[in-house]
Amino acid sequence: MAARLLLRSALRAATVSRASPALVLNRGMAAGGIPTDEEQATGLEKVIMTAAKEGADPYNLMRPKEYAGSKADPHMVPSISNKRIVGCEEDNTAVVWFWLHQGEAQRCPSCGAHYQLVAHELPH
Repeated sequence: MAARLLLRSALRAATVSRASPALVLNRGMAAGGIPTDEEQATGLEKVIMTAAKEGADPYNLMRPKEYAGSKADPHMVPSISNKRIVGCEEDNTAVVWFWLHQGEAQRCPSCGAHYQLVAHELPH
């Protein structure tokens, strides 16, 4: 008895699955096809996608640019104020914290790398 029920349900599933793809395909294509991510995006997601197309990164989602850390090419640290606390890792054992102030590049007291504060506007 159980084998008959299992066989019937398998037979029904097989006959339904053959007819369904054509119906689903026709119904989806009637409205112009499946929309892309850009067409479906709304709100913050749409703002981020539009900015990415223009090459901007308003929410700092992309990986930051690499700097040499020398006096001529210091690490750029974005800040919305005129000072910011910066941490520099020393020998993978401890973090050395120091204040970075607006103006010229400043040197880390531990490793000697140079950092410079740059103004950053929040995208409201």
